[in-house]
Amino acid sequence: MNTLLEVSGVSVSFDGFKAINNLSFQIAEHELRAVIGPNGAGKTTFMDIITGKTRPDEGRVSYGDKSVSLLSLSESRIAQLGVGRKFQRPTVFEDQSVGDNLMMSLKKERGPFAVLVFRPSDKDRARVAELAEEIGLSGALDRKAGELSHGQKQWLEIGMLLAQEPRLLLVDEPAAGMTPAEREHTTDLLKAAAKTRAVVVVEHDMEFVRRLDCKVTVLHEGSVLAEGSIDHVTRNEEVIEVYLGR
Repeated sequence: MNTLLEVSGVSVSFDGFKAINNLSFQIAEHELRAVIGPNGAGKTTFMDIITGKTRPDEGRVSYGDKSVSLLSLSESRIAQLGVGRKFQRPTVFEDQSVGDNLMMSLKKERGPFAVLVFRPSDKDRARVAELAEEIGLSGALDRKAGELSHGQKQWLEIGMLLAQEPRLLLVDEPAAGMTPAEREHTTDLLKAAAKTRAVVVVEHDMEFVRRLDCKVTVLHEGSVLAEGSIDHVTRNEEVIEVYLGR
């Protein structure tokens, strides 16, 4: 499978503290990957670097078929190239309906004039219905987003990102605060999303990671400590010591 994103030899320091230390990471197109590690392992900084929020001191980050360097690009340009990110807390338009949230997120010309004259087409409506089905909110299209449960808001936000048709989706701790049934649906949703794009899930919850049933990358002190199946990494002595043994 083709490599979609390659991070090589990346380091970044904040006030003398090395948050990322010679980190290398690769993900293929249509791959689901879990990234785990103790607090302070560099998981958030890793995502900040990919999305252009943080510039590393050294190293390379290349993306896509032409291996474009992401390091010289703005956050908005990286998003336009197809890198979507979901933060831990859901950010949806609470006063708008679920359908309107999805409609506003569709991949469209975003100039001021285009936004003013936008009228949804039948194709747009069909896409919104398809997305709602995908995220399990078909029955809630007319409900205000603010009325949804925490888990449903998370799904809506994933749907809003999918509406932008990213090739790479970065998802931060999607299972936090969810009921067991919601977590199960979230697992299915992320696995389905990874059939058509690359998905990186940063997560603390080992049970959730086990259910994702994908390759796992363990970060520790800003570097990759171990990589492989969940069984492989949870048997690794160093991983047990720094992460599981606590």
